[in-house]
Amino acid sequence: MSENIQQKIEELREELHQHNYNYYILDEPSISDFEFDAKLKELQDLEAQYPEFNDPNSPTLRVGGGVTKNFPTVQHQFRMYSLDNSYDFNDLEDWEKRIIKTIDEPVEFVAELKYDGASISILYENGKLIQAVTRGDGFQGDEITSNVRTISDVPLKLKGEFPEHFYMRGEIYLTRKNFDKLNALREEEGLDPFMNPRNTASGSLKMQDSGEVRKRGLSAVLYQYIAENFPAETHWDLLANAKQWGFRVSEDQAKLCRTLDDVKNFINYWDQERHNLPFEIDGIVIKVNSLKHQRELGYTAKSPRWAMAYKFKAEKVETELLSVSYQVGRTGAITPVANLRPVLLAGTTVKRASLHNEDIIKKLDLHENDFVYVEKGGEIIPKIVGVNTEKRTSESKEIEYIKHCPECGTELVKIEDQAIHFCPNELHCPPQVVGRMIHYVSRKALNIENLGGETIEQLYREKLIENPADLYTLTKEQLLPLDRMAEKSAQNILDGVEKSKEIPFEKVLYGIGIKHVGETVAKKLVKNFPTIEELKNATEEELCQVEDIGAKIAVSITEFFANQENLLMIERLKNYGVQLEKGENTNDVISNVLDGKTFLFTGKLSLFTREQAEEMVEKHGGKNISAVSKNLNYLIVGEKAGSKLKKAQDIGTITILDEQQFLDLVNS
Repeated sequence: MSENIQQKIEELREELHQHNYNYYILDEPSISDFEFDAKLKELQDLEAQYPEFNDPNSPTLRVGGGVTKNFPTVQHQFRMYSLDNSYDFNDLEDWEKRIIKTIDEPVEFVAELKYDGASISILYENGKLIQAVTRGDGFQGDEITSNVRTISDVPLKLKGEFPEHFYMRGEIYLTRKNFDKLNALREEEGLDPFMNPRNTASGSLKMQDSGEVRKRGLSAVLYQYIAENFPAETHWDLLANAKQWGFRVSEDQAKLCRTLDDVKNFINYWDQERHNLPFEIDGIVIKVNSLKHQRELGYTAKSPRWAMAYKFKAEKVETELLSVSYQVGRTGAITPVANLRPVLLAGTTVKRASLHNEDIIKKLDLHENDFVYVEKGGEIIPKIVGVNTEKRTSESKEIEYIKHCPECGTELVKIEDQAIHFCPNELHCPPQVVGRMIHYVSRKALNIENLGGETIEQLYREKLIENPADLYTLTKEQLLPLDRMAEKSAQNILDGVEKSKEIPFEKVLYGIGIKHVGETVAKKLVKNFPTIEELKNATEEELCQVEDIGAKIAVSITEFFANQENLLMIERLKNYGVQLEKGENTNDVISNVLDGKTFLFTGKLSLFTREQAEEMVEKHGGKNISAVSKNLNYLIVGEKAGSKLKKAQDIGTITILDEQQFLDLVNS
């Protein structure tokens, strides 16, 4: 009996997998939606009655419904590289020359649409979907398997003959139709519409309820096979294989190009036709077709040498400037913002554009009610790139930059040699106070969970906090009357505040928001001044003796401690138990593999941040120095390394490494 039931369940699953393939991949449905739903319901009932025949890749799991509280971080077996970008054909021609110089034989290319969505890596073993992971930083990402299972374009079980173990890389995106439908529903519910399909797709993948993810109507295109071994000799053949296995691939709107002229024709065609697509693209991806050639070309520290992304030039539209408003940032910097008559640009409605500073306004010669040209830099950030002066009236007045803070009325200051105006009222200007508090509780500082920006703003409006020390006086009775605050969430906040007392001194120093004191500077200060008292009493001259601390930072620190309100805040933090002295294990050395060696990093790093690199040096016994000299042992170079690299080469005794070689040295 049980064998018959199991066989029935498996037959239904196979049939539904085939119908999904016919509908989503071939676009040739073979039964009606009603018949499909009836079969799906029959399978759901059988699975509920006989849970011993559970299958994580059953078609019934497409509907979602599982709740995931946390998305575990997963290491990519094969790094997810980013692509080099090009905006003109000259770049492509130079790229082709470099390729031919390396492989010295004819090259053909595959040109594909560059979907505007969220990158994903999906693991298949024995024809079944095992795991789906976001791109993350390229080395590791978030595991979102349950959410990806709800996307109909992604096969749960493959067809035909396929490799035993491989990854498919691709893009999760929202069609224009589903994006508009989603926003219409939000507006009916009185919610703000989403800004664009790409960010909405990316955010949807991290929703905790997979049933809600299903409702978003996400789509997927898979464009890259990744494994140790390849069941074909070309990328084009791999796309064809993947389609046979059940994947929706980019093959249908891709082209095998024998020459670069074929690539250019493909780009020119889609530059015009992209607006007729049911989804958004932001360019064309060109790949060397031969997998043998791909292996020969290899990778830079950041990108494959065998692929290039051609980005379409930004669209430009004309609209009317309605007004200029001014925003105050956490540091007191004033940012002017152009308020525009709403206009459709690159698929989204644009109402505002940053003007950056007074110099930009003057350079544009901006007047009231001007008609301006707006484009999206990289098709993301709207910016004003010009003015149609022919439409300007004689009554139109030049935009005059404000003299006083729009939030607190304090007269603005403009530091010499800087384009930005500042509000100097840093301790009492509302946006600066709120911004400083948000910075204090942020992940890289005190990492106080459950205290987001909205809650901080509420606490400030209710006059419960004005500086970080006030957080440690909060009570549950004060929190409960706040909007959307329940007993549990109030207790979580109090627990988070209490836990922050364990955060080490360097993070507290970064968190209290001394101007120009970032994470790296805070670490170096703590290393040289192990207590807040020693730092408070340090002179500008003593501060400047610390590596990488210049006069500007030294002045900022001494001015901070010269302010009585700041001193009172520090005293209160100390009394509440916040860590204001260096702990015993703050800078433990974990090996001596770099003992006695000096290091300097230059250029744009892609495998790690400069701070992470310098921390690795210290943890393994080495020393970071700030300039190229005969005392330097190793110079680690990232992209676009400049004068430091040249100087090191001229000295001749300095070992020059790339990022991977540095990691190999550390791991040795």
